[in-house]
Amino acid sequence: MLGSWPVAVPAFRLLMVGQLTSTLGDYFFAVALPWYVLSRGGGPTLLGWVLAGYGASRIAGIAAGGVLADRFGPALSMLAMDALRCFAVAFLGAFAVSRPPSFAVLAPVAVLLGLAGGIFLPASLAILPAILDDEDLAGANALSTIVMQAGGLIGPTIAGAVVAVSGAWPAFFVDAGSFLVSAAVLVSVGRAARRKGAQRTAAGNPDGAAAGGPTFRQVLRHGQILRVVLVVGLIGNLVFAGAAEVALPTLAHDRFGARGYGTLLSGVALGLIVGAVLARRVKTGSRPAYPVVGLGVLMGLAMAAVPFAGGAPGAFACLFLFSVGNGWSGIMLITVLQIWSPRALLGRVMSVVTLATTGMFPLSVVLAGVGVSQLGVAPFFVIAGGAIILGVTVALTQPAFRRYRDGDRFELPATRTPVPVGSTLNG
Repeated sequence: MLGSWPVAVPAFRLLMVGQLTSTLGDYFFAVALPWYVLSRGGGPTLLGWVLAGYGASRIAGIAAGGVLADRFGPALSMLAMDALRCFAVAFLGAFAVSRPPSFAVLAPVAVLLGLAGGIFLPASLAILPAILDDEDLAGANALSTIVMQAGGLIGPTIAGAVVAVSGAWPAFFVDAGSFLVSAAVLVSVGRAARRKGAQRTAAGNPDGAAAGGPTFRQVLRHGQILRVVLVVGLIGNLVFAGAAEVALPTLAHDRFGARGYGTLLSGVALGLIVGAVLARRVKTGSRPAYPVVGLGVLMGLAMAAVPFAGGAPGAFACLFLFSVGNGWSGIMLITVLQIWSPRALLGRVMSVVTLATTGMFPLSVVLAGVGVSQLGVAPFFVIAGGAIILGVTVALTQPAFRRYRDGDRFELPATRTPVPVGSTLNG
């Protein structure tokens, strides 16, 4: 799967500017919120409850976000959620200027931000097919990943410096401003999406639901490609979240220290960037199943080897390889779904995919905590790597996944016409 860098498309360039700005703003909020709560007398209990409210409402938002994106268009859905988050974070910034953290204020703001962020996610995955041609999607997904990871590399450092010098409340206003920039960008992106939709309609390939088109229930029932991606996502994220959030910091605490842990995390981000570049530059053939499975095996082996790789440099190399495979295969699978899914149902497809890749987080970290405590950190990495290899191997047993070629789209199975009672094949 090989795509171009679609930087010649003005709407895509604007979207990347908005995405980078919003990503940087997210890190300002991620640093400012805990520092505001913990440095102004709120305590870890308050912070935990606030984050729990954010997480629960985010899952609810993801479930609803696909329907809203399909109904109103992904650009309008994203625009509305950015405007809502701009207002909520600006309110929090104004409150934090002179007042200590309060559950009565922080909880509703966190729930609102989580709900809006959840609604935003499926729309953000559905927006690229609304403004780009199919052959540009792989390159666009790769560049989008690079932009997000670049923001992740520089955002925390800048945000930490601002909070250290000025306190939390200026960082809240920076985040609010980033949402305002993103919303302004989405006004133009929405116009481009409407123009693209009109062109497709004139060419006989409309974005909207056609009469007699498939329903979302039919896509779920007959879409074997979607079911394979969901199963792989569920298994992968069931083990990865726990490995990243519990097992890896435990390993680093025991062997490498805080500085070593930070270095390992930078290896994860760097690997995702390299994986995105490779997804754009390396031609893998017209059948993505085999390279995806190969990358999954690489991920599993790298994950299993982390505690046995000879110290921090070896662990860094393993996590880097894991992230290369993760970024590369993730871009391939998202591109497959963006092309394969009926455009009128793309938001809902992205909702269930996002739920599969995020909804397992609570269970994953609990299982990881128990597993690391009972088995030890090294055996847990081995089990996690084995589970990833098992998941992609099971996927390869599915004929629809093996047979899929770039450009294939969802089709309802042919229905057999019943033969009237008493008739014969010869009449």
